[in-house]
Amino acid sequence: MTKSQELFSRAVRLIPGGVNSPVRAFGAVGGQPRFIQKAEGARICDVDGQSYLDYIGSWGPMILGHNHPAVYEAVVKAAENGLSFGAATEREVEMAELICQMVPSIEMVRMVNSGTEAVMSAVRAARGFTGRDKIIKFEGCYHGHSDAMLVKAGSGVMTGGQPGSAGVPSACVQDTLSAVYNDLSSVDHLIQQHQGKIAAIIVEPVGANMGVVPPKEGFLQGLRQRCTKEGILLIFDEVITGFRLGPAGAQGLFDVTPDITTFGKIIGAGMPVGAYGGRREIMECVSPCGKVYQAGTLSGNPVAMAAGLAQLRILQSTPQIYEKLNSLGEQLFEGMRRLVKQYQAPYTVNSIGSLGCLFFTPSSVQNYEDAQRSDTAAYGVYFRFMLENGIYLAPAQFEAMFLSHAHTREDIDFTLESANRFFARTVGNLGEK
Repeated sequence: MTKSQELFSRAVRLIPGGVNSPVRAFGAVGGQPRFIQKAEGARICDVDGQSYLDYIGSWGPMILGHNHPAVYEAVVKAAENGLSFGAATEREVEMAELICQMVPSIEMVRMVNSGTEAVMSAVRAARGFTGRDKIIKFEGCYHGHSDAMLVKAGSGVMTGGQPGSAGVPSACVQDTLSAVYNDLSSVDHLIQQHQGKIAAIIVEPVGANMGVVPPKEGFLQGLRQRCTKEGILLIFDEVITGFRLGPAGAQGLFDVTPDITTFGKIIGAGMPVGAYGGRREIMECVSPCGKVYQAGTLSGNPVAMAAGLAQLRILQSTPQIYEKLNSLGEQLFEGMRRLVKQYQAPYTVNSIGSLGCLFFTPSSVQNYEDAQRSDTAAYGVYFRFMLENGIYLAPAQFEAMFLSHAHTREDIDFTLESANRFFARTVGNLGEK
């Protein structure tokens, strides 16, 4: 028995499913989870000493690579002064200034402790500002596990085939309306059906919790136009895309201005942190300025702020990081597309920048329903093959691959060579003479 297996057998007796977040249980791909001991650059190492080329990156925030020296030094230095104060610190102000500099749509920002908390708070602020109750979200977009957002969500909820969750009263979701991602007509239908009652439309500008589903041309712009016309607030959930697709995130890439933006752990370089921010008049509704209550003892934690400041300052001052990330993304995902074509494999590759996904379906994936056509059992076979070959992918079909600045072209070549062996073994030599 390996040490990971021994730890898992201990864990399942004391922790639900043996894990503290469902997707880690490997339930969607088979096998047992690896228990990670350390990470450096583009690699993680488990407790049995096995090293893996990592394409999860703590689900996105390790954009510079694991244990980046500048981030490490910032954390160590901050920890020397204490771990938590429950009081205001200078770094909170510096973080707010930096976020507002990098993301022009944000005039004020509030720190929280996770992406889930950021979304929950942003929705409350939108309802408080507009005096309306209803929210439109999109099928397959995951916005954390707060009650109102667990309606046709993506990520682990999607993998488990659950449209919601037990323990969520119907009253908590009665004001959450679901539209079809990339389909403006579905949005129009809901707006007309609930005229004057919709507080906000919340969307992942790139659907990254049902695999990776980029927006169709005009989709985000259409949402902006409809929100402006109807007095609805547009919330961009940039927990995954924020500071990854560019220094101003997806909204900078697509040149669409939301009213509120939510962020997750990337602003803490992977530490437990989040934030939401937007127009001043909206954010001034939040306590203690206004009547929308939201609080958190650990919000703006000094160590997390130090880590995040170190990472964001590097991203702000070094635009060539994004050039490298995009170049690596093109090398990897175009390489995957060539393999699909070569082997006439029944797969589809979606990507944008340093995010991508190999869907085990031959049809185009543009929304939640398309993604659900994927052969999740086949993905499990692929996942286990790649893991055995030293490549750590997301243990679920409906998650993104994340590249980091620490990945190299040699890493990408190794990944494509491994994928080629998988295709040759499972699809056959259909594309070779």
